[in-house]
Amino acid sequence: MKSAGSKLISRRGFLGTAAAGLGVALAAPAIAQNGTGTVEFERDLGSNIRRNISSFRSLQWQPYFNNTAKGAILVDTTSRALHYWSEDQTVYRLYPTSVPLTEDLTRRGRTEVVDKVVNPPWRPTPAMRERNPEWPEFVPGGDPTNPLGSRALYLSWQYYRVHGTHDTRKIGRRSSNGCVGLYNEHIEELFQMAQVGTQVLLI
Repeated sequence: MKSAGSKLISRRGFLGTAAAGLGVALAAPAIAQNGTGTVEFERDLGSNIRRNISSFRSLQWQPYFNNTAKGAILVDTTSRALHYWSEDQTVYRLYPTSVPLTEDLTRRGRTEVVDKVVNPPWRPTPAMRERNPEWPEFVPGGDPTNPLGSRALYLSWQYYRVHGTHDTRKIGRRSSNGCVGLYNEHIEELFQMAQVGTQVLLI
């Protein structure tokens, strides 16, 4: 496991990563649904959607959790950041995220990780298939066009996930239909540390 400070992201590092992501090509807009019903919104990110880099700073776990049993994940939808503390509190990580497009799509409160999926598959919703019959019925996990990225943490709230993305322009933006997105390299690291039962709080 990497040292606790190895992946902490400075504002400068975050800006650099975000800028680099602007050159990535974007797939066609879609509303995606994985095998268990998660709906994820894909939109044209060429439009003027601001990234939020303000308040991207490290936090302490004590104001948000009574303990760190099984680890703790805090998602701050305002600063668009995910914080992780290990159970023994020796590991802390801070990652930039995408967050839901609107307040109506944003759910806040306490939940937990109930499943971990490697290379989650992607399925368009039936309604989207009706409107876009040329779209594939299924995209397997690991495919570069899969909007759920390389890993997913399933939450106890139906349809809500913390997952990766192959479209790095989504990170730091309001760009999802409810889920929280991370760079693939970050969800892969978090996936290794988090476990079923890890506490999750969205604020």
